[in-house]
Amino acid sequence: MANERLRAVLLELGMSIADLATAIEVDPKTVERWITKGRAPYRKHRYAVATHLGMDESYLWPEALTREQVASASESEIVIVYPHRWVVPRDAWGRLFAQAQSEIGVLVYSGLFLADDAGIVRMFREKAGAGVRVRILLGDPDSPEVAQRGADEGIDDGMAARIRNALVLYRPILGLAGVEIRLHRTVLYNSIYRGDDQLLVNTHAYGTPAGNAPVPHLRKVIGGDMVSTYADSFERVWGQATAINT
Repeated sequence: MANERLRAVLLELGMSIADLATAIEVDPKTVERWITKGRAPYRKHRYAVATHLGMDESYLWPEALTREQVASASESEIVIVYPHRWVVPRDAWGRLFAQAQSEIGVLVYSGLFLADDAGIVRMFREKAGAGVRVRILLGDPDSPEVAQRGADEGIDDGMAARIRNALVLYRPILGLAGVEIRLHRTVLYNSIYRGDDQLLVNTHAYGTPAGNAPVPHLRKVIGGDMVSTYADSFERVWGQATAINT
């Protein structure tokens, strides 16, 4: 069967078979066979293609990796697990966003601790000015999902108040080119903080404030799929969220 995923990615990127062949130093007929006949390349070539296209190897060739290989690669994506968010060093947040070259993402209910950090907000401004896409997703303070989260944490209307405070604190960057802020009405199982292919994922535990819940630090590894899972989740929430009028 033809590899329609690889074909579609090349079309999306405006890249020809010859372009890809030149980039990874193989014959164009070899790339053509990968697409038209669905043949799986050697592992080194799969890695080279995935890296060059910025895609997951397991997406382009889902049958090529065994479960053990995916599990091993995914385990390698774990940099460290912090037992609580308050344990995460302040400079870890700074490095996450400072190292981003193309994408910064924040998916939270309020994330007030971040919005209240003037240095982080200034970094978002500077990164957007340097061409990095900055996307921030906050909970809709008028939504039942936010009300329920407030009840779960035992602060009731305090959650909506925190979100409104965060919106005020983000006002200096609202409307800047490269900065997008949206409100979501989603039940969050995790808060996600992204800097390119690195994530800090703040898990949510019922009845426990997010600041007291664990935070895995993940870094994308070719063949692993944990980072991709959370990145895809971010995109699904983003696609359903409502933009804030500037």
